[in-house]
Amino acid sequence: MRLLRFRVNGGEPRVGVLDADVVTEFAAAGSVGELLALPLDRIREICADPGGGRVQVADAEALAPVDGRMEVWAAGVTYERSRTARMAESEQSADIYDRVYAAERPELFFKSAAWRVSGPGAPVSVRSDSTIDVPEPELAVVLNAAGALAGYTICNDMSSRSIEGENPLYLPQAKIYLGGCAVGPWIVPAWEVPDPYALTIEAAIVRVGSTAWAGRASTAALHRKIDELAGYLFRADEFPDGAILSTGTSLVPELPFTLEAGDVVQIRISGIGELTNPVVRGKPA
Repeated sequence: MRLLRFRVNGGEPRVGVLDADVVTEFAAAGSVGELLALPLDRIREICADPGGGRVQVADAEALAPVDGRMEVWAAGVTYERSRTARMAESEQSADIYDRVYAAERPELFFKSAAWRVSGPGAPVSVRSDSTIDVPEPELAVVLNAAGALAGYTICNDMSSRSIEGENPLYLPQAKIYLGGCAVGPWIVPAWEVPDPYALTIEAAIVRVGSTAWAGRASTAALHRKIDELAGYLFRADEFPDGAILSTGTSLVPELPFTLEAGDVVQIRISGIGELTNPVVRGKPA
């Protein structure tokens, strides 16, 4: 079972359950946000019996599974590899990331409003004022309005290593910009993923038809538990339409590798799916 946000022939976005080759729309929820505003038990009931019209998946254009008032947030330095990479790019303040990795409180930061998120096949961007930029392939959790775990998806937490490396206080500029976040291709319900700490994450950057970089990791190396990250996100904030929380990256290309316009980023997580996005450079693109 997959929860798909989609449109047909360029029409208005719809939401439903993808099973085999058919998408059955939700009769009781017209958006992902409406669904996540409900208690978890009710979400399970609606997914089990969507009750709406049926569409062939071949006729459905997949969209980012975020809408309305939903937000995307992200966690940082949750894998050993992330700590090492961020220390390497920030020589003057490397100890900050070492301390965050071991601290009681995790690093959480706002990533994107729903309207700014790229979906499957849509472009992601690197900033025109950055010199080293990378994708960050991450398992993302989908949380309902009460903070309960409702599902999983894939997030590409695009990042400017050169901007953040210059000064950690530049993190928002390195992370939050038009084209800086992709999510998809759908949401896998939480009850369909037996063990989120046993998933394989694979990423590849294709350049002019050849693989320019590839990596493979496992969520078994996640330093912080999902419940802990979600608990901190909801500790002093509210998300009436739910939220997506990306859990951090364990795959980062070695310096000085950087994305280029025309590259294609492919992220695959076992049991979840594959998210593919072409790369453009700068806000106009």
